[in-house]
Amino acid sequence: MSGLLVTGTSSDAGKSLLVTGILRAWARRGVRVAPFKAQNMSNNSMVCADGSEIGRAQYLQAEAAGVEATSLHNPVLLKPGSDRRAFVVVRGRPAGELRAGEYATGRAHLREAAFAAYEELAASVDVVVCEGAGSPAEINLRAGDYVNLGLARQFGLPALLVADIDRGGALAATYGTWALLDNADRAVLRAWCVNKFRGDRSVLDPGLDTIVERTGMPCVGVLPWLDDVWLDGEDALSIGRWKPAAPQKHSLTVAVVRLPRTSNATDVDALAAEPGVEVRVTTDPSWCREADLLVLPGSRATVSDLAWLRSRGLDAVVDERVREGRPVLGICGGYEMLLESIDDSLESGEGVTPGLGHLPGVVHFAADKVLARPHSTWQGNAVSGYEIHHGIVEGVVDDGSFPGGGVRGPVWGTIWHGTLENDAFRQAWLTVVAQQAGSTWSPQPGPGFADRRTAMIDTLADAVEQHLDLDRLLDLARRESHEH
Repeated sequence: MSGLLVTGTSSDAGKSLLVTGILRAWARRGVRVAPFKAQNMSNNSMVCADGSEIGRAQYLQAEAAGVEATSLHNPVLLKPGSDRRAFVVVRGRPAGELRAGEYATGRAHLREAAFAAYEELAASVDVVVCEGAGSPAEINLRAGDYVNLGLARQFGLPALLVADIDRGGALAATYGTWALLDNADRAVLRAWCVNKFRGDRSVLDPGLDTIVERTGMPCVGVLPWLDDVWLDGEDALSIGRWKPAAPQKHSLTVAVVRLPRTSNATDVDALAAEPGVEVRVTTDPSWCREADLLVLPGSRATVSDLAWLRSRGLDAVVDERVREGRPVLGICGGYEMLLESIDDSLESGEGVTPGLGHLPGVVHFAADKVLARPHSTWQGNAVSGYEIHHGIVEGVVDDGSFPGGGVRGPVWGTIWHGTLENDAFRQAWLTVVAQQAGSTWSPQPGPGFADRRTAMIDTLADAVEQHLDLDRLLDLARRESHEH
C-alpha cells in the first residue's frame, strides 16, 4: 500500500483543492491514483453511478484521478442536521445519527468501516491520496481520530501539512500545529507547504526557513493564489465566495438565500459561471427582493430552515415576488418549502408544517432515502441530475413542465440537484427567467460548465507541478508506506 495524507492547519486551508491537483498531476504521469477521505462532514454530497452517496469533493477528486467514484473514496459521510446532531452515511447508505456527545467516543464502528475501505482501495491502485479533515491538532478529538493522524499512523502514511497564508497567521499555525502534537504524531508530519500566496516569494523565505529549522519539516513548495479556481467546496466557509461578475450591459442578477443548513450549495455554481450572470449568496431581504431571480437552495433541515426563513421575513419577500410575477426557483429542500405543506416526523419531529404554498403538492418525509440519477428533457434539451432526499412529493402530476418538479407562473421547483450543470438546459431556462424578470440577458458563447471544471482541474495540476516538489512527495508516499 502506498499513500499520502494531505492535512491542513485549519478548515478551508485548501486540502480538497490540493488533493485534486496532486491526483491529476500524478495521473498524467501514468500513476494509478485514487482519492480517499475517511470521514467527511459536509452537506455537499453527490450520488455515484453505483447509487452510493459521498462527499461532493471526493466525487470531483475521483474525476481528477480518472477513476469512477464509489463509496470507497469517502466511506463515512456526516451530514449536519443541527449544531448537535449529524446524519450518518456509511459506504454510501444512511446509517443513523451521531449526537455531539458521541463524536469523540461513539465512532468506533465508523473507524472500522473507514479502515476497511482504505485497505480495499489501496489494493487496487499505486497511490492513495488521502484528505484530512479540519486540523490534525484538534487534540481534544485525537483519541478517536481516524481521518487525520489516526489514519496516517494506522497505515504508515506520510503527511503533508498545508497552511493557508491568505487568512494570515500561516507560519504560526504551522508551528503551532507541530508543537501541539506528541512525538509519535509529529513524526508523521513529513513535509509542509504554503497555499494561496500572493506577492514576492523572497519576502516569505526567511519565515519558511525558520519553520524548517524549528520543526525539521521540509517545505516542499509555495502554491500561488489561483483566482479562477472555485472547485466544489465541502464546508460552510466555501459558500458565498463567488465574486460579483464584472458589470456587463445585459446582466442577470441572482440572489441565493443563505439558509442555516444549506445542502448542495454547489447547485448554483453553474449560474455563477454563466457569462453575464451575477450570483450573490445572501440573507439580505432587499437583495432577495430586487434580484432578477431568487433561489431557495437545498436544506438538510427543511422545516427548521423554513421557520428561519419566516423569522427573517423572507417568506414575505417570496410572496411579493410571486404577486409581481418575478422568478423564484426552489431546489430540493427549497422546492419542498414552496409546496402546500410538509409532513416531517423524521428530521424535525414537527409533524405537519404549512409550506409557502406557491406550488401544488405536499411532501412527507419517509425513512428510506431516495438516491438516484434521473434523466429527462425540457424544451428539447437533455437534463440529468441526482436525487438525495427523504421527502416524497405527492399530489403532483409529472407533466414535463420542469424536470423533477413543476412550475406555476414565475415559481419553479425541482427535487433534483445538478440540473443547472446541463449547459443547453441552463441557458434555455435562464432565457425564460430573464423574460419573466424583464431582463435583456441572453446566452453568450463560451466553454460549457463541465469544460470549465475540467480546465480548472488542469489549472490546479499545472500549479502543483510548477510549485510543489511532487517527486519528493511521491517518493515519500511509496517508500514510507512500504516500510510500514
